[in-house]
Amino acid sequence: MEILAQYGQVLVFVAALFGFFMAYGVGANDVANAMGTSVGSKALTLKQALIIAAVFEASGAWLAGGEVTSTIRSGIVDAAAFKDVPELLVYGMIGSLLAAGTWLLVATHYGWPVSTTHSIVGAIIGFASVGVGMDYVHWDSVGGIVGSWVITPLLSGVLAFLIFMSAQRFIFDTDNPLKAAKKYVPYYMFFAAYIMSYVTVTKGLKHVGLDLSTNEGILLCVAIAFVVALIGAIAISRLKIDPDADKEMHFNNVEKIFGILMIFTACCMAFAHGSNDVANAIGPLAAVVGIIQSGGQILDKVSLDWWILPLGAVGIVVGLATLGAKVIQTIGENITHLTPSRGFAAEIAAATTVVVASGMGLPISTTQTLVGAVLGVGMARGIAALNLGVIRNIFVSWVVTLPVGAFLSIVFFYVIKNTMEML
Repeated sequence: MEILAQYGQVLVFVAALFGFFMAYGVGANDVANAMGTSVGSKALTLKQALIIAAVFEASGAWLAGGEVTSTIRSGIVDAAAFKDVPELLVYGMIGSLLAAGTWLLVATHYGWPVSTTHSIVGAIIGFASVGVGMDYVHWDSVGGIVGSWVITPLLSGVLAFLIFMSAQRFIFDTDNPLKAAKKYVPYYMFFAAYIMSYVTVTKGLKHVGLDLSTNEGILLCVAIAFVVALIGAIAISRLKIDPDADKEMHFNNVEKIFGILMIFTACCMAFAHGSNDVANAIGPLAAVVGIIQSGGQILDKVSLDWWILPLGAVGIVVGLATLGAKVIQTIGENITHLTPSRGFAAEIAAATTVVVASGMGLPISTTQTLVGAVLGVGMARGIAALNLGVIRNIFVSWVVTLPVGAFLSIVFFYVIKNTMEML
């Protein structure tokens, strides 16, 4: 307690520094969830994707990242264990931010898309295990995360496969692909708009005063989807294409339609991702600030100081702008060849999986969801269409994320603890 009173402001400054570092890692690695398929399918250039992602990731983080965040009651560690030693929780949260941020930068350097959520969860497990004992870690929650390594990619992969094969069946394999696109694409637009608006409303706008019941949220999303489909149907009906043009030209124009759809879905995914995953960086930071400001009390929930959300938003954007291209390339180009229709199928499958898993309360990684969806689209073209070497590296990086985060967190925890005791 005395250490917190004496060095509280220093600890807050260090936590803010490492919180920015963690947000930087989130932007560098996790933003590929929103932009990788758009760039890989050539719907957007890398520069366009970076600009769109910067705007919508920052908007989601800043506007809808949460006025109040549950930082301790995460279901991973029993915070009551730190009641008599709150300084250990402060050291651990600071060490966790540094550990998770370090692993994210290493993974980004090699182009591995890993889970920022699992990185910080592994880090928290690590310091808690040595700080107060392994008995205070909720291992059943950890088991659910391990199970998600298989369930999440499998579910999104199957969905992506089905969505892409339906487009193949109803549009691309017909005698007149453009005519078929004019007929069926509005239905895809309705489905896409509903799923993306649902993701945005439930994961992105729940903290900005939009207090909707489940039924009200569904009705709003249906209305948005109907308007989007109607506008899309009108726009597509006005396309003037030479009916005598060869089938390849028809294919190209259909892909352009899906490319426009992908820009819409990418914006929504970026907003929802920014609002959701910024908590991985600011949650531990808010916990440190809350403990120090309360004089050592550990609260279940803490109010965010005005500067915390902007710090996370800026960190995400800077990380995206400086290092985001590497993981974007892995998602969009290195796993399998993507076209706008394939990328659209992957993105919608990923968003649908997020909605389903969130509704069922399953632990989920948006990174693993999207990678699984891209794999599903690739499988629609046969196993030869997949780069198995890249896939192997990605899966290995997923498995080691939790233990690496835990190990680094333990090291940094002891370094910070011993440093503070020497002062």
